[in-house]
Amino acid sequence: MQKRSKSGGSRKSLSHVDARGRVTMVDVGDKPVTAREAIARGTITMSREALRLIRAGAVKKGDPLQTARLAGILAAKQTSSLIPLCHPLPISSVNVELISKARGYEIEARVRTTSQTGVEMEALTAVAVAALTIYDMVKAVDKTMVIGDIRVMLKSGGRSGTYRRR
Repeated sequence: MQKRSKSGGSRKSLSHVDARGRVTMVDVGDKPVTAREAIARGTITMSREALRLIRAGAVKKGDPLQTARLAGILAAKQTSSLIPLCHPLPISSVNVELISKARGYEIEARVRTTSQTGVEMEALTAVAVAALTIYDMVKAVDKTMVIGDIRVMLKSGGRSGTYRRR
């Protein structure tokens, strides 16, 4: 949505706020249904001991990587229940990958739908919940883990076209 600023130029307004400043859910009823995809990434860093236990399959609670993958998938499917103004979407695919790094893992979620609105929030939620799941399963060994750098890498479909982080 574009609005005119007092100086005469246009500026973007917040789509979830109405003219009186009240929070509102965006009406996507008139938007065309298109194929949409979003990729999000984030990281979790941890101690050498925590990494050793994960890689040795010795975490007492079970396999944190497989559990995190499943948690990320479930989180993407539940995003509209967690984020108040998100629309429930018919998600066609969620893929969560955990890539081993020197000090932890990079988490990548790829979400697809054919709908009237995008799946960026679903991809971001999948990454965040996957990271939180790893933290939960390994916190007895390492409370200093850091979750970070959660961001959208790609968004495609819809009127605004493709966004790719450089």
